[in-house]
Amino acid sequence: MDFQEQTLTGRRRVLNAVLSVLLHSAAKINFVGAEHVPSQGGVLLVTNHMSRFDTLLLALTPTRPDITALVADKYKSNLLFLVILNMAGIIWLDRTKADFGAFRVAVDALKRGYCIGIAPEGTRSTTAELLEGKPGAVLLALKAEVPIVPVGLAATETIVPNLRRLKRSQVTLHYGKAFRLPPLDRNNRDEQMKTYTDEIMCQIAALLPEKHRGFYANHPRLKELIKV
Repeated sequence: MDFQEQTLTGRRRVLNAVLSVLLHSAAKINFVGAEHVPSQGGVLLVTNHMSRFDTLLLALTPTRPDITALVADKYKSNLLFLVILNMAGIIWLDRTKADFGAFRVAVDALKRGYCIGIAPEGTRSTTAELLEGKPGAVLLALKAEVPIVPVGLAATETIVPNLRRLKRSQVTLHYGKAFRLPPLDRNNRDEQMKTYTDEIMCQIAALLPEKHRGFYANHPRLKELIKV
């Protein structure tokens, strides 16, 4: 399975323009720190996940119009999301198993210079609070040897309820500084995987309002990051 080329073709430009109009109509979107996302080269964006709109919002990242994402294939059941996400070159992920095919596609795309978004929690939080992270993002970043940019999405869970009341939400995408993970020590792999996963999740948590920090609210590493 090869990753389809998703440079700014006419189709992708149209999609970005349509998404921008629709999403800006549904919400006042504030981008903070988007300059931390490299304008070219492979990079992994790691983010929290509270809304079905998260992936679409991430697609508006100002510095990376070529961005794609790993998305659970359950969203294929929604025709609108299926059409939009396929146009964006989404990499579909079967979360019911270890989807090595999707992993290989994502690694290949990163090595070829694409920007990919992923939610390390592995599922959408129904409480608007961070869930415990899973190691998939760590494995991707290490295998592709790319930098990681944390992204905190705030208030995206309000979009759907507010739309029902014909109210416009105010959401924020807060981008942190890029960082890299050192290679794993094979003699201490499991412990390092946990440490690296916590690092990624705490980097995300540090960009979020306190009410969204959830599982990592009292993590020692988060406290260190907030003090910096």
